[in-house]
Amino acid sequence: MSGTAEVHPDATLVPSKLDLLAAWLPQQSWFASDAADLERVASFRFVDPDGEVGLDCMLIASAGTVYHVPVTWRAHELAEGSLIGTLEHSLLGTRYCYDAPTDPVYVAELVRVIREGDEDADIVPAGSEQPNEPTIDVVGSGVTAGVDAIGQVRLVRVLDRAHEDTRGARGLLVGTWTYEETEREDVLAVLR
Repeated sequence: MSGTAEVHPDATLVPSKLDLLAAWLPQQSWFASDAADLERVASFRFVDPDGEVGLDCMLIASAGTVYHVPVTWRAHELAEGSLIGTLEHSLLGTRYCYDAPTDPVYVAELVRVIREGDEDADIVPAGSEQPNEPTIDVVGSGVTAGVDAIGQVRLVRVLDRAHEDTRGARGLLVGTWTYEETEREDVLAVLR
């Protein structure tokens, strides 16, 4: 297990996560929907081994398409990385939100989860010992001993078969979940 991610469900976020993403998503080449109707339909987390960076992975639906949108949350600006924006968290203060594939902490953890065949983290509300019911089960495929996985990883941003290119894959990150009463298994990232 990739550990436990503590969340603060009673905190107030200004702007909300979806409002923050609504301003950023239309600027992304892979987003071809209307940012006015965003809905978070599933989410999972990884854990920063140093406990400093929030690794928040969301599946966002818009106009019938589901997008894989992982972000990182930091207390301080990242020298290099693609800043999505900032929000005020009522308990943690100002949080800097980055496009996760441009944050080295996220990339290192994603590659580790895939290589080791690990899973996403349990999400536990602050002050509780009981994890939230998962909305998606995520697992890395592992990499066969002796296979040279050089660590180049590509996110699958649009979750449909047309964007699920696994050619040359040495490892995968796969999510199993239910959306609109249909069971799905989606490739979320490819390690080459």
